[in-house]
Amino acid sequence: MDILFSVTLTVHILVGLGVIGLVLMQHGKGADMGAAFGSGSSGSLFGATGSANFLSRMTAALATAFFITSLMLAYMASQQPVKTGGSVIDTVNTESVVPAAPVQQGVQDDSKAKNIPK
Repeated sequence: MDILFSVTLTVHILVGLGVIGLVLMQHGKGADMGAAFGSGSSGSLFGATGSANFLSRMTAALATAFFITSLMLAYMASQQPVKTGGSVIDTVNTESVVPAAPVQQGVQDDSKAKNIPK
């Protein structure tokens, strides 16, 4: 299951990067607006854009693949074995985590070493 998860995650990341690249390469719909008002020739201002080109179809295909891999990753994450045995508090070690203070040997009564907090 770990290998399938790793492969799916790798495909998910690559598809996501592909979607980003394709979206950045596409020509925006608002770019032809300026051409419609006299600075160039445009087919229509807000009309139909015609058939989809290769970039928009590839973007749709990669977006679909991204959605499918997202669902697969969510399903795989939900199928991880759940550890049973009570709450999180039950799994914590109940022993003291503070180490015992070391015994100072050779400390004279008039020295300042006894003033060091422990």
